[in-house]
Amino acid sequence: MKKRGIGTGCMWYGIGNTGLPNPAAAFVEVHGDGSVTALVGCADIGQGSSTVMAQIVAETLGVNYEDVNVTAADTGVTPEGGATSASRQTYISGNASLAAAKMAKKILVEVAAEALGVDEELVDIKNKKVIVKNDESKQMDFSTLMGEMKKRGRIALGSGSFNPDTTALDPVDMHGIPYACYAYATNIAEVEVDTETGEVQVLKVVAAHDVGQIMNKRMAEGQIEGGAAMGMGLALLEKLEVEKGVIKNPGFSKYLVYTAMDMPELYPILVEDPSLTGPYGAKGLGEPALIPIIPAILNAIYDAIGVRFTEVPVTPEAIIEALNKK
Repeated sequence: MKKRGIGTGCMWYGIGNTGLPNPAAAFVEVHGDGSVTALVGCADIGQGSSTVMAQIVAETLGVNYEDVNVTAADTGVTPEGGATSASRQTYISGNASLAAAKMAKKILVEVAAEALGVDEELVDIKNKKVIVKNDESKQMDFSTLMGEMKKRGRIALGSGSFNPDTTALDPVDMHGIPYACYAYATNIAEVEVDTETGEVQVLKVVAAHDVGQIMNKRMAEGQIEGGAAMGMGLALLEKLEVEKGVIKNPGFSKYLVYTAMDMPELYPILVEDPSLTGPYGAKGLGEPALIPIIPAILNAIYDAIGVRFTEVPVTPEAIIEALNKK
């Protein structure tokens, strides 16, 4: 017999290292041809941090994304970025890149204001054009601005760093401010449990995540989908077998993971609640994408067959054994 159940899993997650300093830094230079170099320490391991850093720098300077060239995690030339862990790079290295781009932009604005004969606070740069806020007739394209920079011997160079405002946890009662920013999520999963074979199939997942301000919609949705796949593997399939310190199932023929063919219908929902301290309001979405799907699946199994599991993975053997005991 096949029985269906629906379960919900919720989570909140602190962005960055727990109650510890975890700074990052960045350098930004605008070149004479209008291109931009950004040196950032954060390692892009597939999550797309280099893309996000380029977006932040481009938005701040008022240039195109394609104009920004990011060099990331090269210890020969890039500043400290900290580990790509704790879902921290968009939030922390993003803030460092924002600060560096602001410093470089300040120099551009100073020169533009001088060339146009206006106050600096009236000058902005958007879409590779210098604009004067109260006078549309006074404009300057970016190439002309870079010519003015060259005439004056100025270089648009910026550096920035960011360390979240946290405090260490008290060793006695653990009070403190371990994180400056939190992410939140709720996942709902529908499963089908075969009571004869013990097989659990995840049918549908709705995954709603508070991402602060969306930096890149497609990458955020992909992060949620990838995290859900990892979470389903942890909940139902991935069982590491160790005997006397030796892994008995080191290959994917015996250590099973979810593939594209196993994925259910998955509906990512991006909830925007901008962080007051994140770059343009962004938070992190690394580990949060993984966490809530696991309790959602276990709660859905309970809803289907009335058995509560507190260990993962919930294998077919565990299902049959629990049903027999019940």
